[in-house]
Amino acid sequence: MSAYFAAVRWRRKPEERFLDGRYSRAHEWAFDGGARVPASSSPHVVRQPFSDPAGVDPEEALVASLASCHMLFVLDFAKQAGFVVDSYDDEAEGVMETGPDGRVWMARVTLKPHVVFAGDKRPRRADVDALHHRAHDACYIANSVRSEVRVEGGEDGLAEG
Repeated sequence: MSAYFAAVRWRRKPEERFLDGRYSRAHEWAFDGGARVPASSSPHVVRQPFSDPAGVDPEEALVASLASCHMLFVLDFAKQAGFVVDSYDDEAEGVMETGPDGRVWMARVTLKPHVVFAGDKRPRRADVDALHHRAHDACYIANSVRSEVRVEGGEDGLAEG
């Protein structure tokens, strides 16, 4: 199997006392391909100025990972079926809740893909539903979380009927 790595880097600023809780949660994610992403705690969890709303927070990253994984499988399965995809946009949303055990968790992620199909061979509604179902089953990120993952998509360029 494969292994994946991400470096997380945070440094206390010299003027921050730390023990009083008044320190920045801004940090950086660095990936092996060279990408560097500014990250922070969510401003919903830690108020500003101790969080940086410009940084990606772990909750957003989880939602993006689920949406991205699903999209990549949809694109591959569409290609295998002979359907041309012109564009794929998703406005995914994650909802945090307090579970029965009192712990906060990402209870639900709703993917809202909008797929535009082109070409001579166009999918029908049942084909698109099957693409999303197959992608959900194959997505190793979705297979790794206990959150409910919903797909509420829309499409353009479907076959008639």
